[in-house]
Amino acid sequence: MQKAIGIIYDEHRSISAVLSGLKSLAQMAKDGKLRPDFKAFRAMIYYIDAFPERMHHPKEDAYLFAHLQRRDPGARELVEALKAEHVLGAQLVRDLEQAMLAYEQTWPKGAERFIAAVEAYSQFHWNHMRREEREVIPRAERALKPEDWADIEAAFAGNADPISDLRESDFNALYQRILTLAPAPVGLGEAWKRAG
Repeated sequence: MQKAIGIIYDEHRSISAVLSGLKSLAQMAKDGKLRPDFKAFRAMIYYIDAFPERMHHPKEDAYLFAHLQRRDPGARELVEALKAEHVLGAQLVRDLEQAMLAYEQTWPKGAERFIAAVEAYSQFHWNHMRREEREVIPRAERALKPEDWADIEAAFAGNADPISDLRESDFNALYQRILTLAPAPVGLGEAWKRAG
């Protein structure tokens, strides 16, 4: 397996872990007597917005997708569909942020809208990543040349370089913060308090 593919899979796993945690916490929020720690929700939503949007998707578009389309012109429709999903995903994150803010302002009301937004975004992003892993990567493995992989690997390995004022270490710190804020079983944070 190409090192670049391993990096992409690792990044997909990180995004999936945060999405799974967000879904679990959203389900806990159904209990209207437990006041959610909205700092945990904000940190998770920021992560799923900033990491894919500032580091992951731009590199897929500029490197993996561009090389694939150049070497395999038949992949054009697939690549264009996935690039359009990157744009749609950004809008779904905005919807998720709005639902979370409304929920925080109207708690205990608003949980249903927030849970629905979490579910919509999670399913969308998991389907998107699955399509990349099942359709794009196998196609790229067949079509791309060693020099293409070297270029893709250099781009993805460069996540420690500044991009949009963030570094990989910033995302690692944010991930650790999420673990600290989120209560068990998602993280290591304090249990949510029961409303009086």
